[in-house]
Formats: sequence, structure tokens, C-alpha cells
Amino acid sequence: MYARYSREVDKNRETAKTSIQEEDGAASQQAIVNGDDLKAAVDQELMRLWNRLQNPPPEMHCNSLLKRHLTQELFDDLKHKKTRFGGTLKDCIRSGCENVDSGVGIYACDPDGYTVFAPVLDAVIKDYHKVDKLNHPEPDFGEEKVDFPNLDPSGEMIVSTRVRVGRSHDSYGFPPVLSKEDRIDMEKKTVEALKTLKDDLKGTYYPLEGMSKEDQKKLTEDHFLFNDSDRFLRAAGGYDDWPTGRGIFHTDDKKFLAWVNEEDHMRFISMQMGGDLKEVYKRLVKAIRELEKKLTFAKRDGLGYLTFCPSNLGTTLRASVHIKIPKLAATPDFKAFCDKYNIQARGIHGEHTESVGGVYDISNKRRLGLTEYEAILEMKNGVEAVIKKEKELSGK
Repeated sequence: MYARYSREVDKNRETAKTSIQEEDGAASQQAIVNGDDLKAAVDQELMRLWNRLQNPPPEMHCNSLLKRHLTQELFDDLKHKKTRFGGTLKDCIRSGCENVDSGVGIYACDPDGYTVFAPVLDAVIKDYHKVDKLNHPEPDFGEEKVDFPNLDPSGEMIVSTRVRVGRSHDSYGFPPVLSKEDRIDMEKKTVEALKTLKDDLKGTYYPLEGMSKEDQKKLTEDHFLFNDSDRFLRAAGGYDDWPTGRGIFHTDDKKFLAWVNEEDHMRFISMQMGGDLKEVYKRLVKAIRELEKKLTFAKRDGLGYLTFCPSNLGTTLRASVHIKIPKLAATPDFKAFCDKYNIQARGIHGEHTESVGGVYDISNKRRLGLTEYEAILEMKNGVEAVIKKEKELSGK
């Protein structure tokens, strides 16, 4: 109810009068807010969130990066600032205050938020990405240098390979500040660009609105489609106006896909069965090159490409394989082994999920402070090390 209340205030902050639903025990009452009272209501909501972050429910632990870096001094300095998109500090911290068990706890309200709220966001970014300076290099996909063999030519271990990036339109805010009309307009512009792709990248766009439950369930289970089940993203406004303005584009063979208005404005994905990372990566780069001719993506010096969550900046590139490693995964130092190679292990259904049948999702961990080519090379080297270790443990 609080998340809905705060977004109702946000959406009507420029009007002379708005109705806000407030919860009072089991009953609800209608409050009419006029003029200066509207600002007071917004400020009151921000203070409620701040107080919840400082004094979380006793049954919940709060160790988020937001809690660590948003000091009282910074809060007081930033609480009345606003971006050119209308974004506020409240938009950035709402999810982390409602969900005090968050790991990061803060989103950027819009591309401009990375500048206006830099005092806290920069600190969180450095902490999360383990960097001392925000000096992300210029893009270098290095596709001409990518010339490595299939990671698993026998097909015994790698089930599938996938590489994706996130992108944002530079002329729109992120979910907290978007209107329904914004989402529809973004969808239109994105789809127009996607429809210009040719040859092996040519595909069809399927809007989520109107899609049958059966088709939606099947596409999600096959890892082709997103859903609205993440409570952290929900509290940040990520599912407002669901499913309007959202959809999926994919080629007939489903080796190239684009998500429209999920967490980010756009996510471009290249994937296929087996371990041919080179082919998967080059297909993605080819699509990005073509789409850059039609769309302008949000960037900031030192941060690279900008997305909604500060955990996914810089290259925004995540290259992964679904790989069978039951022996290595069962060792007590599995996580330490992955950390050594800057790779991350997840369940095959995403973060915070378990492995199924000894199959794990192994991906590059670093996205900020290195080029796209360096990121893909780091993932390749890590997966090769995983394969070698699994075979050693299996006596092969």
C-alpha cells in the first residue's frame, strides 16, 4: 500500500488537487491534498521511508549499500533535489526502504539521476563494483579479436550460451518517473528500430499486452520472456502500468531477442544451445551496431552505459553459460573458486535460485571498469577453468 501511495503522489505532484489512498488499520480513508499540502505529503512519505531505513522492523536485517552510504548529511543535502525528468531521491530509495533486506537498495530514477544524486550513487557504485575510481573506458567490443574455439565442442557440459546487454533511451526516465504514455512511446520507437534489422537478425515483435497466459508461461520457462514477480523491482515502480508498453522481439530461431520495457528500456540478448561463445557474442555485437544507427543510448563519462540499477553499468554485458558441474559445485570452496576468476554462479532460473540437476549459470562478474572485449574474455577464461576443474574432479 505504501508503494502505491507514494507513486500516486508522484504522478500527481504537479496538479492542484489529488486523491491519495491512506491505510489506517483495517480501514481506508480519502485524503484531499491541495497546493502546499501536496509537497508536505511528498516530504512526509520521504521521511517515512528514511525512518524505515534507519529503524527497520526487528525481524529484518538491513545491510544494504543504501544504508551504508546514505548518511544523514547526504540525505539532508539531496532530499529536495529533482532531475530534469522530475526524479527525486524518494524515487531512488523507495525500494531499498520498503525492502530493507535489499543488497543494493537504490535505483537511479532516470539517466540524469546519476548526476544529481551522484554523492550517494557514486559511493554505492564504487562499493558494489569494487573500484576506487569511476573511470570506465570507452566501448570496445573487439569483435575482430574474438577468435576462440567452442568452449565445449563435445557438448558434454555446456547446455547453452547467452550474452546480453541493457540499454536506455537517453530521452526518457527510468520506471519511477515514467507515465503510461511514455512507455507506449518508448515501445513504439524501440520496435521501429528493431524492425529495421535484416538477415539473421530479422524478427517479429510480440507485445505482452494481449499475449495469452499459455504463451507467456512457455516463453518465460524457456528463458525468453520476463515476468512481474520481483518484489524489489515492484517497489521501485518497475511494474507500473503492467503489461502496457512491454513486449519481446525475437528472430524465428530465437537466437536473438530484445526485451522492451522490462527492468530496463531495452535488453538485447543473443543465445543458442551449446558452447559457441564466439558466434553468440558476434551476433549480439552486430545487432547493437545496427540499432545504434537508429537509437541514442544513455551514457555518462566514467560510468559507460546507464541502466536503472547501479549494479549494471559500464558495459552492462553479462555473458553466461548453463553448465553441468555437479562435482565442482559440491566442493566447499566453489564460491572462492569462482571469485578467483571473476565469475559468478547462479541457479538456472536467475539470481537467488537453486541449481537444477547440477546445472549452474556461470557468468562474468565485472561490468564496470573494463571494455566489452575484456569482459567477454574474462568470462571465457573463467568458464574454461570451471570445465578443467570439473573434469579433474570427475577423474577425466
